[in-house]
Amino acid sequence: MIPVSVVIVTKDEERNIEDALRSAEGFEEIIVVDSFSTDRTVEICRNYTERIYQHKWPGYAKQKQKAVDYANAPWVLILDADERISPELRDEIASVLQHTDCDGFYIPRKNYFLGRWIRHSGWWPDSTLRLFRKGKGSLEDREVHEKVVLQGKTGSLKGPLLHYTYRTISDYLRKMENYSTLASLEIRRRSGRPGMASLIFKPFVTFIKMYFFRLGFLDGMHGLVLAILYGYYTFLKYARAWEEA
Repeated sequence: MIPVSVVIVTKDEERNIEDALRSAEGFEEIIVVDSFSTDRTVEICRNYTERIYQHKWPGYAKQKQKAVDYANAPWVLILDADERISPELRDEIASVLQHTDCDGFYIPRKNYFLGRWIRHSGWWPDSTLRLFRKGKGSLEDREVHEKVVLQGKTGSLKGPLLHYTYRTISDYLRKMENYSTLASLEIRRRSGRPGMASLIFKPFVTFIKMYFFRLGFLDGMHGLVLAILYGYYTFLKYARAWEEA
């Protein structure tokens, strides 16, 4: 057994969760914190783990921290329901953890968007700190785009997490409704009510950065659509921060 607690938070994830759980087999334990799903999520999880807890949704960071707190293994790996641990990553973790002085590891994510792996646009390698020693890492308390804050030395792994993100444009737009609302709270908390310049220039800068500087044009139409959608998301979160301030 690989000495890692794989922790997952869920809410109505029956479409994704089984593949995520299957990819986590071979690790010491799988911990699921569910927000009272109304579909078959919990039923599916019971086929893979007994460590299932249910809590009302307090926000992304707080819910993931609850899952981390339940972990018993020496290491913790945070996995989203729409992510998969690749065989290469599993083997690499098993090997690296035998002899390491690092306290946490950045893992590259491969993002699947509208039926295609995105190779540019800032979406690859999209490294994120997900694996860390228990007690060395905690979730930064923020509304959205939560991240692990680590006390200690970090390293980087090569095996990827496979992220099956937005399957359709409609799927993206549905999730953007929630994310932009949460992001607007972060904007207001950090800098108050945004001005006209933010609404005009920040979406444009987001598009330019993704499509040109991060080589999104090399992803073809997928890169163009992605850059436009992210530009729109940027506009929406600043517009909502302006409206609600």
